Amino acid sequence: MQALAPARLSEFNFQRHLDVPDQGKVTFPLVITPESGLETIDQATHWVQQHQDQLLELAKTHGAVLFRDFPVHSAQDFDAIGNAVGLEEFPYIGGAAPRRVITGSVFTANESPADQLIPYHHELAQSKSHPYHIMFYCDKPADKGGETPICLSHLVYQQIKKEFPDFIEEIAAKGVKYIRVLPAEDDATSAIGRGWQSTFMTKDKEEAERQGRELGMTLEWQADGSLRTTSPILSATKLDERTGKTSWFNSIVAAFTGWQDSRNDASKAVVFGDGSPLDPVILRRCLDVMNEICCSFEWKQGDVILIDNVVTMHSRNSFEGSRRIYASLWK
Repeated sequence: MQALAPARLSEFNFQRHLDVPDQGKVTFPLVITPESGLETIDQATHWVQQHQDQLLELAKTHGAVLFRDFPVHSAQDFDAIGNAVGLEEFPYIGGAAPRRVITGSVFTANESPADQLIPYHHELAQSKSHPYHIMFYCDKPADKGGETPICLSHLVYQQIKKEFPDFIEEIAAKGVKYIRVLPAEDDATSAIGRGWQSTFMTKDKEEAERQGRELGMTLEWQADGSLRTTSPILSATKLDERTGKTSWFNSIVAAFTGWQDSRNDASKAVVFGDGSPLDPVILRRCLDVMNEICCSFEWKQGDVILIDNVVTMHSRNSFEGSRRIYASLWK
């Protein structure tokens, strides 16, 4: 694609070529590599600024764009690339993952234990407010595993609707609620161990309550100082007005299969809006569909991926050795 010069589209064996209604074959993810003239971070940042609209359009069309072999060597470089895309930063409030701020808009990806798999989800789909774009950067790949599998959410929705039309009708009518107990301080042993103090960026209970109410949550303080949160009734799908496609926009599978720790029972972490349980057989089938259509690739140091958070779900495989993946969220 000449318009991307001095960068180009590249093909790798890990890419999927998926049949997408009204689009035909879609390469997932799209991969862009640099050519001569993109040797420094300043050159790369300038190139991103020049191609902001095109890159966002490609992320929407293909679900994700992977930048491979660009001169990104640090969290600071990643921050510069993220800001060059030209979007407004999205604050990480209301999320479950334990994270640390690294620099600027950059923070760690979910720091849950290496042996834990993080299931597919849209970022902050369990909240009233969510980012429209996510970026990840590989500062150091794991010795083994640690991939970030991604899948096109509208394909998941189409398949579940085909197999379980009554379930789709019920979930559209009732919506869903997410239930989670937050410790006071972060619990690094849990994939959902972000404490309420980090979640709401305060140690003041009244301020936490105020922010929770703004997010539509119902809050219940527990005797041990933890906080039980129930989300407002949320839709499990999202019509993308840009494309006309409906995404399976939720964290249902993530909650049902992954929200398990000493405080939380994953089997009760997500319910219909009226409080009735979801069918576990259907939820397990949802996970199977995601695995069938996903793309999973080995991280390479310096990789940056731009994900459209309405189009694409992401997850994390377990891993061995040290792994440093950083993230940033954007409106």
